[in-house]
Amino acid sequence: MDTKLLLKELCLKDAPSGVEKELFDTVNREFSEFCDVEMDELNNIYASKKGKGMGKIALMAHGDEIFLMVSGFEKNGFLKFKAVGIDPKVLISQEVKIHGKKDVLGIIGIKPPHLMNEKEKEEGVKVTELLIDTGISTEKLKEIVSIGDYVTIKRDFYELFNDNVACKAMDNRASITAMYVCARELSHISHNADVVFICSCQEEVGHRGAKMSAYKVKPDICIAIDVTFDGGKLGDPDRENEVGGGPVICIGPNIHAKVRKKVIETANKYNIPYKVEVEPGNTGCDAWDTQISGTGIPSLLISVPEKYMHTSVEVVNVKDIENVGILIAKFVEEMNNVEMEELLCF
Repeated sequence: MDTKLLLKELCLKDAPSGVEKELFDTVNREFSEFCDVEMDELNNIYASKKGKGMGKIALMAHGDEIFLMVSGFEKNGFLKFKAVGIDPKVLISQEVKIHGKKDVLGIIGIKPPHLMNEKEKEEGVKVTELLIDTGISTEKLKEIVSIGDYVTIKRDFYELFNDNVACKAMDNRASITAMYVCARELSHISHNADVVFICSCQEEVGHRGAKMSAYKVKPDICIAIDVTFDGGKLGDPDRENEVGGGPVICIGPNIHAKVRKKVIETANKYNIPYKVEVEPGNTGCDAWDTQISGTGIPSLLISVPEKYMHTSVEVVNVKDIENVGILIAKFVEEMNNVEMEELLCF
């Protein structure tokens, strides 16, 4: 499948933490061309591709997205909610979908500035002050919606210039798409190690799927794929990352030094553009947990640079996604039995 089309389909799925099963049909349809696909009881999805030698490499990209949950009812069809991972500032004027017995559309409004006092104008918006307006009576709403129902952002997929695209849930559907690119590349490559592509569950609420799936698969190497901050305008100026500038390879104590060095050598060998970023502590992703799974798994983090993380208009570059997938495929190709053993011996 075309990379951009798959990315669009994945982003438009609604799969908050705990409901990652909504991705299964798409992942199964696309990955099953190259892999054996299954899903466990907690919604981790595994796509396994056999190699012709020894060793096992896991690639991991979380499937869940940031979300809201219904926490109460107000008069006139308004809903109270709690947010997970979303800055309340970006919720104003958003369209949302409430996933009750059937989907209900709503909007998150705010008092017009004409009616605000000076204090209200100056203070930041608190999520507890926001409500979802459904436009139907509370009595009717209670027949469809319950406290605890999930709410996701409703957003179209936008194609910008220079292969940039914007949508909700690029974090981390961009990385699932990169895994697909890798699987597609490996279908034309002879490789020694078995490869397991994992769409992990519940990363946004504590990397829970990483713990479970790493324990189940027990790989020799685990490569987490996630998004990271762009270093440009409205990004993190301390980073050299650039949307359109290629994969970002992490350096830090969470990262296995020899594996990271081999990935960089592979990128240089095949002229794949990349950046490096330093994370001296918690990388804040699945790699943080895979590293200490079982007796320890040599772990790596390769990221897709992204603008406007944890908003409804996250921006990534399709070429970056493809280069992440190609880089990892080339790394897998380079890993013969001797190379694997040498990398994992200190």
